[in-house]
Parts: sequence; structure tokens; C-alpha cells
Amino acid sequence: MEDFKHYTVMRQEAVDALECKNGLIYVDCTLGGGGHSKLILERIQPDGRLIAFDVDNDAIAVSRERLKDYKNLTIIKDSYTNIKKNLHSLGIEKITGGVLFDLGASYHQLTKDERGFSFSKEAPLDMRFNQDSDFTAKDLINTYSEEDLVRIFSEYGEERFSKRIAKRITEQRKLKSIETTKELSDLIINCTPKVKSSIHPATRVFQAIRIEVNQELTNVKNTLNDVLDLLEVGAIISVISFHSLEDRIVKHLFRYHSQRCHCSANQMICTCPPPRLELVNKKPLTATEQEIRENPPSRSAKLRVARCIN
Repeated sequence: MEDFKHYTVMRQEAVDALECKNGLIYVDCTLGGGGHSKLILERIQPDGRLIAFDVDNDAIAVSRERLKDYKNLTIIKDSYTNIKKNLHSLGIEKITGGVLFDLGASYHQLTKDERGFSFSKEAPLDMRFNQDSDFTAKDLINTYSEEDLVRIFSEYGEERFSKRIAKRITEQRKLKSIETTKELSDLIINCTPKVKSSIHPATRVFQAIRIEVNQELTNVKNTLNDVLDLLEVGAIISVISFHSLEDRIVKHLFRYHSQRCHCSANQMICTCPPPRLELVNKKPLTATEQEIRENPPSRSAKLRVARCIN
């Protein structure tokens, strides 16, 4: 697929963090263009094994071709949210080496016209990572209550004009359903004050819709908890996030499971189980200046790493 473009963010740093070793089992939860997977595969030859997940047909087709020479790769077309079920079906009880999450949408997804992620291109309101899913951004915009729209725009987009935008959407759809990215983008521009900003007025709302359509935050939280049960002692979890909401989930989960005690202040004897994780980096790693110059969206990437110790 010649038009498939994907920049692998923090490729070296994220894979270095896994401390890849021959003979161990690794999981790439977000295959994308195969950049992280290729580097992992290079480092775990000849007896390591990599399981890679993706729901995007284009990404799978491209990566399958790029990685066709590696015999110890298994690509699974499914969401990483089903990691437990899929690993068990392969006879894998534990991830012995490590697991990598790259939580960002790919350049290909965000810019391919018919996928409907971008407010700068006229396209149907879609925004599904998984094209087999039934629920789209169009469904959300035209069926959610005004209160739910306000909640989503506020929580997931941190949009300060959430009420104004939600009210305008519900008024507009009484006359005619909102079908395209440009219709929604124009509506947002027309109902919000003009403010000096380098960010397009529709950016935060589009982010919020994408997160809700794909259940991104719920999926991240649930899957990270599932992965903890799958990690062998010594295995590493490496997570790249791209906005503060995702990073906060990763940060809090890593911190909670690395603490020795969660007892209340008035409890005399600690009854907490031993910590499950050890933080490899207490502060997140960020992309280098060179990478940010090559790929500006990398500036928002944060990498957090932890090791299973129990």
C-alpha cells in the first residue's frame, strides 16, 4: 500500500526500554506500520517470539509485507483489549519478555480522507480505528444528549466552550443531521469566540469524539490491568501516550502498583500485598529535539516504563 504513511514515535527509546532478549515472548499491542515490531524482532532472533495486535486492515497489510521475512512473528487482527483471550488461545500463559503500547493514532488513520479523523478535510464523520465496528462519530454527534456531549467535550477534550458547542449541535441536528467533518468543524468555528491560538477551534472536540467512539481511555485502563496479570516476573511494560488523559491513567496505575502500602492513615498494621511493579523511569521520557523536528506530533509523546517484580 504505497500511500500508507506511519512515523514510529520514540522507536529506539520504547524498544530499548524492553531490554529485548533472545528466547523470550514479547507483545506489541499496537502494530501500526511495524516500526517498533521490526526493531523488537531484530533483537530477539533467533528464538524469541513476538505477538502483534492491530484492528486496522491497512496497517496489518503493510506490516505483514514489511515483516514477511520474520518467522517468529504472529499478527492478530483484534483489539489489544482482548489480549488475554488471544494469548491463551495461542497457548501463552505469560509474557516473559515485555509488552509495548503505542497509544497514538497513526498518521495514515488521521489523514486518510474516508476515515473522518481530520477537520481539515471533507469526509464522512467516522473516526473508527476498527472499521468492523458499527458505532461512528456520526452516530455520536446525532444521537447523544446535549448533557452527554458537554461531558465528553469537557472531560476528553478539555474544551472550555463545551456547553455552547453541544447546544449548537443539538439545535442543528433538529433541522438536519450532521454528516461530515467539515459540517461539524464549521459549526464549531461559527459558535465559538475567535481566540488567538495556534490550535484549530475544532481540535479538542474532534479529539474528544475520537476517544469516545473508540473507548480509548476505558480500553487503556482495563487492558493495562489485564496485562499485569500476564507479565512474568522480570518482564517489562513500555507505554507511549499522546495526551494528558492517557498519560494520567498510565502514571496512576504504575504508581499504585509500585507502592508498598495503600492502607489508610489510621490503620495500625499494613495488610497490603507486595508491590507488583518497579518504576524504571519515575518521570516520563520524551522525544528528542531531532525527532520532533522530523515529526512534530512526537512533541506530545510520553514514555513510561515499569518492570514486573511480583
